[in-house]
Amino acid sequence: MTTAAASSAQAPHAIAWRIKLLYDGDCPLCLREVNFLRKQDNGRGLIAFTDIAADDYSPTDNGGVDFATAMGRIHAVKADGTVIQNVDVFRQVYSVLGIGWVYAPTRWPLFGPLVDWVYGLWANWRLAVTGRPSLKTILAEREARLAKGCSTLGTDPGSESVANRCRL
Repeated sequence: MTTAAASSAQAPHAIAWRIKLLYDGDCPLCLREVNFLRKQDNGRGLIAFTDIAADDYSPTDNGGVDFATAMGRIHAVKADGTVIQNVDVFRQVYSVLGIGWVYAPTRWPLFGPLVDWVYGLWANWRLAVTGRPSLKTILAEREARLAKGCSTLGTDPGSESVANRCRL
């Protein structure tokens, strides 16, 4: 006879999160939002946070969303594998955390399209506003860094860390 506890113990790979947020860990404003959301999640594991700026970021593990696409607009992957983007990400993440009322007005007929338009402007200008290079430059730097094999973090005896040597 099996119990619910025994069944759950046998399925350690079951997804606990309800939505996976793909965020830019090199963006200071994005990090502020992620830190706020982590506090709201309060260790419940409802949100999985994936830093797309990490050298080991894998589209395969994240709904097929490649780095360039993820950098252009915010994306999330629901537990069922559905990929969402733009303001809908915020709506759904906040809803999962029980604070969906914050983004509820973005569903209103006149206000929603305005918020979507403003988000589009933000997404297009986010890198410049946060003092970062263009997306084209970021993509080229990442490609060059990964091509040099600099995605392996660690240290060599008697030298600086690989991460520090490989930063462009």
